[in-house]
Amino acid sequence: MLPRHRRHGRSLLPMLRTLSTAATPAASCPPPHPIPSPDAVCPGDTDPASLPADDAIAALPSLADSAGSAAALSLFRRLAARPDLRHLMRLYATAATTFVPRGNLPMAHEAMRTMVTAFAEAGRLKEAADMVLEMRSHGLPLRVETANWVLRVGLQHPACFPLAREVFDGMTRSGGVRPDERSFRALVLGCCREERFKEADALLATMWQQGFCLDNATCTVVVRAFCQQGRFKDVSELFRRMSEMGTPPNMVNYTAWIDGLCKKGYVKQAFHVLEEMVGKGLKPNVYTHTSLIHGLCKIGWMERAFRLFLKLVKSSSYKPNVHTYTVMIGGYCKEGKLARAEMLLGRMVEQGLAPNTNTYTTLIDGHCKGGSFGHAFELMNKMKLEGFLPNIYTYNAIIDGFCRKGQIQEAYKVLRTATSQGLHLDKVTYTILITAHCKQGHIMYALELFNKMEENGCHPDIGTYTTIIAAYCQQRQMEQSQKLFDKCLAIGLVPTKETYTLMIAGYCKVGKSTSALRMFERMVQHGCLPDSITYGALISGLCKESRLEEARALYESMLDKHLVPCDVTRVTLAFEYSMKEKISIAVSMLDRLDKRQQAHTADALVRKLSAADNLDAASLFLKSFLDKHYTVDHVTYTSFINSCYNSNRYALASEISEKISKRISNFQKKDATAIA
Repeated sequence: MLPRHRRHGRSLLPMLRTLSTAATPAASCPPPHPIPSPDAVCPGDTDPASLPADDAIAALPSLADSAGSAAALSLFRRLAARPDLRHLMRLYATAATTFVPRGNLPMAHEAMRTMVTAFAEAGRLKEAADMVLEMRSHGLPLRVETANWVLRVGLQHPACFPLAREVFDGMTRSGGVRPDERSFRALVLGCCREERFKEADALLATMWQQGFCLDNATCTVVVRAFCQQGRFKDVSELFRRMSEMGTPPNMVNYTAWIDGLCKKGYVKQAFHVLEEMVGKGLKPNVYTHTSLIHGLCKIGWMERAFRLFLKLVKSSSYKPNVHTYTVMIGGYCKEGKLARAEMLLGRMVEQGLAPNTNTYTTLIDGHCKGGSFGHAFELMNKMKLEGFLPNIYTYNAIIDGFCRKGQIQEAYKVLRTATSQGLHLDKVTYTILITAHCKQGHIMYALELFNKMEENGCHPDIGTYTTIIAAYCQQRQMEQSQKLFDKCLAIGLVPTKETYTLMIAGYCKVGKSTSALRMFERMVQHGCLPDSITYGALISGLCKESRLEEARALYESMLDKHLVPCDVTRVTLAFEYSMKEKISIAVSMLDRLDKRQQAHTADALVRKLSAADNLDAASLFLKSFLDKHYTVDHVTYTSFINSCYNSNRYALASEISEKISKRISNFQKKDATAIA
């Protein structure tokens, strides 16, 4: 059955049946006519396109009878452009049922595609898709081209993605057509834009199985999606498949890969990809070099970035553009070299390139981070004089600068100026202010901003949630932290390593290491790899609750993963075992560390044990490490001896002093022998 689209209280279905009967042609259909102008069909009569809605639509089958389908198609196109008719289902149904009986199926499909476009604009794509399928019962078979049109139009509207997916899945099942190469490409693009990466992977696998290949444009989008997830090996595999299937990656595809690597800080790998690209006969352009310059600036290799920049300046093939200069300016600002950044701005102007809003914003951000707000405002006035209006990113730079300095009231003054100019707060603005309030312990103000953010349709990302979670954890309000964490999962946000680590540390801080362990297990299950800070927080929490064996197991697991425990983690765990008179375990734990780390940990541990008046454990640790020919730090030795004197342990102090004196004497003899 047709979907029930009503106008003036009437159902569309009886009208369609009437039209189908009235529009049935004679047994022999006249050949199609050239497309004349509808107003020229009936000289002296009123132009059908100017008639009232009902009469204009009713004129379609009549005109097809008298002047042919071509004239009716021309009239349809004019009617579909009328604002009062563009979103009327009756217009498209009438047109399609006019063309189908006359055998003009391409015209009927054009009517359906026009309807899909118009209804998608009005948020009624579902109705249009239903009508496309319903028209099969009126003699218009579904074609892959029309189904692809529904896909393409639907994927241009993010809210319509579920419908586009449904249309794709239903093409074979109920539409009688199989998705072609373009169908797959369209849906892959949609999945990448919606960050539905698992669906995109499944589609790509099916494409390869059916012998379909990506085109270079779709490949660029997929490469960016892979890079966003850090799946650089998958990019290499993608390029291999494309080459095998006759569509080798082009310069734009390689540039997207290089850009993705640079954004993640893998600059050396990006240069390897550049070599591969050049080896295949592809020449890098200014965008390729700009990505590399950006990557070098990101990791602080400014000299290499500047050398590559100069290479562009001297090149006869391509010159640095505004974006290239802006990237270099941003790199110098990041290092606090504002004089060089200003010099590049002047050089840019000399080369005939006009700085844009992004260039000025980058420089303003640099001055704000350095606390030079006066200079930042001067630059803002300068950009206004040159015809560039500050945008919300420009104001965000100044607001962030004031918040970093703890001057929140000044930040709000700047914010009022921005809103008075018609600018709206974006996700970054809210996050800056929320972070500033959380740092000052104003969690109620932060929550108020958080709620306003959601009310204004500016959906917080995982970074914003993590900021609030951190504030709750700091205040030991773990119940509130857990609620926010659960909300993240419920709305589809993926917690980061920082989010998990904050929750783990928060639970450990309030003595709930079991909850911390559960959070740690969830973190691993979700594929978020813990780092040494995560392990350290959990080990410290377990130690506080005397769960040493569990803490030790985590410590060993950490080392197995080639993670280096921090000083606090090493000392904390060894100290707890030492206090339990299990020195041998403490020593064995440190044996897997390198010599420098062992010596540093031993010094810190002896000082801590000495301060706790556990001189027996401290002396055992000292003897163990002296036996391994490690040198004891002077501060450590002094701390231990002073504690011995304070506790009247003179004999112990004498024993350790004698051991250390022998070590020094042996070293001196070795040195003398070596000199001789």
